[in-house]
Amino acid sequence: MHEIKLLLRKDLYILVNNLKLILRNPFRLLPYAGFLAYFVFIYSQRSKERRSEDLGDIQNLDLNGMPQADFGVQNVIGGITILALGFLVFQLFRATKNNVSFFKMADVNLLFTAPVKPENLLLYYMARSILPSLGGALLFIVYGASQMASQFELNLGNAIFLVLGFALFFFMIFPIRFLIYTLHTKYGVMEYIRGGIIALGLGLALMILIPGLMAEKFWQGMFSWIASPWFSLFPLVGWSRGIMSYVSHGNVILSVSFIGLYGLTYFTVVKLVIRYAGYYYEDVLEATKTNEDKLDKVRGKQEVDEGTYSLNAKKQLALPDFGTGAKAFYWRNYVHSSRQDFHPLFGIYSLSLAGIGIVFAGLSNFDWFSHKVLYFYLLFILFFYFMAGIGRANVGDLKKPFFILVPASWSAKFWNMIKLDIVQILLFAGVLIIPSVLLAHVSLGLIPLFLVGIVVFYLIGFAINLIPQIALDEGWDRKLIKPFMIGGIFLFGVIPAVILSVLVFIITKQFVWMFLTCVIGMSFVAAILLHVTLDVLKRLEFKEM
Repeated sequence: MHEIKLLLRKDLYILVNNLKLILRNPFRLLPYAGFLAYFVFIYSQRSKERRSEDLGDIQNLDLNGMPQADFGVQNVIGGITILALGFLVFQLFRATKNNVSFFKMADVNLLFTAPVKPENLLLYYMARSILPSLGGALLFIVYGASQMASQFELNLGNAIFLVLGFALFFFMIFPIRFLIYTLHTKYGVMEYIRGGIIALGLGLALMILIPGLMAEKFWQGMFSWIASPWFSLFPLVGWSRGIMSYVSHGNVILSVSFIGLYGLTYFTVVKLVIRYAGYYYEDVLEATKTNEDKLDKVRGKQEVDEGTYSLNAKKQLALPDFGTGAKAFYWRNYVHSSRQDFHPLFGIYSLSLAGIGIVFAGLSNFDWFSHKVLYFYLLFILFFYFMAGIGRANVGDLKKPFFILVPASWSAKFWNMIKLDIVQILLFAGVLIIPSVLLAHVSLGLIPLFLVGIVVFYLIGFAINLIPQIALDEGWDRKLIKPFMIGGIFLFGVIPAVILSVLVFIITKQFVWMFLTCVIGMSFVAAILLHVTLDVLKRLEFKEM
């Protein structure tokens, strides 16, 4: 207990020092003040809507005078629940790949070498990890509750249960992940745990498919089980929903009971972790260092490397001879992509993005919303791959000295450098656009236009970032001239194509014609930029880009 008091005292000193820093520089509070002002403004506007539209006593009735199912509310609850379930399953699956850490490198250097019992250290930091969850929950309340103020009043009781329901869910995930990895290192049962997690995901998917297929319309039944009151008994996700549902039923005993289930689960997990963790320092050190590197990359203190966000970083490959010349660049990228995702050509990242678009297309066919949502998502994907092209110029073969030394033509090296990217993009675009067009019953012309457009946007982004890096030798030239070069590309190339596309849409009212105009205009821009890229690529020398 004395060690726990010392750890608590250390954190109190850190808190006091941070408060002193705020007093020295009050401008640190401006983002929080702006967020609070946003909450007050939105909440007041939504509250006026609630008072002007007194819907509390209105009930939907069918022809026989019986209450009618509110599919809108059911699907909203079910949609939020399935997102939480997906996050839970994903986090549990991640626990089978790597460990979780409650520490920072400063804690490691100070405390792991101190005469402190490892059990007390782990116990304290596991309990302290609820603070970030509470902070995230408060942000959720500020944003989410202000948006929903037209549906319920945000009093003290509602706010407390909303914060607890949100915070406890995220808080409990990490001790459970730590326990899973601990059991694996102790008994080597990872394959059984991974199989159980996959079975859980399949079972949850069936809970959506079965009632959806049994209903008259799929969208009316797909969330009937997930959104039902009994699902509140489902661990973590259901418990949090039961706590947060206090805003609708006002039953304190019921919500407190779910909090008690969280407490009992946390006590059980802690007892198991303390019993089986042993000297966990070695496992935690690797996870702590990885987390610290990610933070440094976000803050710009470290350069983002090719291994960032790899899902299969330790995968071993047995490939044939790479060959000679520029082909080696293609196979090098193939190996890297195999470790970045679970398949080098089409992996989890691509499947997730394609799945979202297909869902949007299917729901638009069921009159959930118009095709505009699908069109907006397609435009977002184009922008996403435009930004991916910009980022591609910062990592990869161009950063390696051997790019210059390989005995091949510059065009061959350039093509093999981006060949795998083009193949991946076309596979992803095909899987996304073909089912989406067929499900939403929109113009078939979108299929070839999207396949061409997504490659064009990627190449434009790649060239926009690559040309200034190679053409400008000095650092100050890049800082001063690069913005003008990029601005000129946008001003005389990208923006005119976008404006012309908007004019075509205003005249024709057809998305496919607007998309055709945009793709044609961007293709000219991409062709010019690629010509310039191949021309300046010959100037690439041994220098830090």
